[in-house]
Amino acid sequence: MDSKKPNTPKSKGTTDKKSKSPLKTGTDRTKVPIRGTADKEKKQTASNSKTAKAKPKPAAKKSKATAKPAKSSNKTTGNKKAVTSSTPGIKALKGVSDIRRSFHKNEEPLYFISATNFNLLGADEWIKGFKFITYIECFDGLHPNVFSPKQEIPHDDFDGIEDINNYLLQHPEVQDYLKTRSVDGRPGKAMFLMFNEETERLAEKLGLEIMFPSAEMRTFLDNKVNTNRIAERAGVPCVPYVLSKVNNYKHLTKVSKKLGTQLVIQTPFGDSGHTTFFISNEKEYKKYAEEIEAEDEVKIMKRIRCIGSAIEACVTRHGTIVAPLMTELVGFKELTPYEGGWCGNEIYPNAFTPELRQKAIDNTQLFGNQLREEGYKGYFELDFLIDQDNGEIYLGELNPRVTGASSITNHAVFALADAPLFVFHILEWMDIEYELDIEAINKRWSDQDNLDGWSQLIVKHTEDTIEYVTDAPKSGIWRMYDTGHIQYDRMDTHRRAVENENEAFFMRISKKGDYLYEGADMGILVTRGRMMTDDFELNNRAKHWIKAIRSQYKSEMVEDKKKPKLSGTLTK
Repeated sequence: MDSKKPNTPKSKGTTDKKSKSPLKTGTDRTKVPIRGTADKEKKQTASNSKTAKAKPKPAAKKSKATAKPAKSSNKTTGNKKAVTSSTPGIKALKGVSDIRRSFHKNEEPLYFISATNFNLLGADEWIKGFKFITYIECFDGLHPNVFSPKQEIPHDDFDGIEDINNYLLQHPEVQDYLKTRSVDGRPGKAMFLMFNEETERLAEKLGLEIMFPSAEMRTFLDNKVNTNRIAERAGVPCVPYVLSKVNNYKHLTKVSKKLGTQLVIQTPFGDSGHTTFFISNEKEYKKYAEEIEAEDEVKIMKRIRCIGSAIEACVTRHGTIVAPLMTELVGFKELTPYEGGWCGNEIYPNAFTPELRQKAIDNTQLFGNQLREEGYKGYFELDFLIDQDNGEIYLGELNPRVTGASSITNHAVFALADAPLFVFHILEWMDIEYELDIEAINKRWSDQDNLDGWSQLIVKHTEDTIEYVTDAPKSGIWRMYDTGHIQYDRMDTHRRAVENENEAFFMRISKKGDYLYEGADMGILVTRGRMMTDDFELNNRAKHWIKAIRSQYKSEMVEDKKKPKLSGTLTK
């Protein structure tokens, strides 16, 4: 974790335009645009959030959370032949082909409920009856499997994706939609990017089963301090660190003496660089002292020169399935205002040496197996940091969920040849016995011939302003000409419709009538090929695309040179 980026290879609502003041919303590894009427004189606050890194509300944040939550009743075992409860009369599935066929014949209503459908884009093409229920309509009503309520109902300001999801579950249009699609009186099952105990209560009231371990367990695992303790039990190396309460700078130097003077401090919960602090002297410490000292315990790490990377995996009853290692785009000022903030990914063959790739796979399997021991099953993502000085690979952090990188993972050719990672996650909740050769899948997925090249950029509003959006680019396929200008080419909901490096899929987040503020997500840009150089800097093509897509936004200035306390991301 060194500076912004590696140095070497390394609430939808009614909008009152006249008030011209934003309402905050919330979290997911993408920031929510601000929507709705607002009182310009009223200070707005919102909790920080990967993937959005979501920061729970203060009550959940302050504890050390060293005690594990009760193990899930649906905890899987390590036995390859182990199964969960099965539906009588349904034959056990044998291998990937049976699994794929089963989902194409699925009759159970399945949903992804979130601010947008970005994280599981394309899931509806793999699973019959899979629908998205979203707060933000990114496709102007043209996506055949997205349902977004048309009428806004009264609600409190959103502090995160959890609040958005709770709002959706209470919305009469959503409840009616669930009823119309119910089978034998059962509304089905749902995945959420972020959820809390209130979400669980509302889902249970509707008869909706959540396809994730409990919110209590996810909060426990989301805690960066707990992540390191789990890594220790799993035997996965972390950047040299100490866990401690910090009272002041003198106390910090005392507890971190063995780490040197170049430090990185992370609070237990936070998003995309928002709560990661780079400190080398008392002056730098004082800028963040209030946030650091407010915590009961923080993670203090030695600062290293590193390359960021990400890997996604799924804990199943038969073992841990591991996807290929991806590069991460971090802290580029063209994309994000946050130092150390995640702003995209690349996946392409031979991005890392065979040795590094194998270490990442081995460590991910170790961590996944330990998560199973903790009572967790399903989708998760790990950030790995590759030390440029000694070549070691260290665990950075855990995200116990689908993330902003999931769209890359689930659309690469290795996933298309077998099945996307989310299919194996959902399978764990389908009450079906199945057999699966995890070792064979992992071997195929690690073969570099089974990778194609993709990049995604998370485009945020980087200026310290509040602006009212008067025009915004449509979601779909855009084409770039030799002049560097772009033009909307055609409507599509699938990023694989991008045919070459002169095209890109843009998924709009902020639309006409929204407010832009520092750190707000404007949209996601996905294209074939790389967006970074071999030195892990933005390449010229990336810069042209970023400039071009920004030029498609038109806005009116509301407030300049003021930092509103607004945050929250929609993607990781």
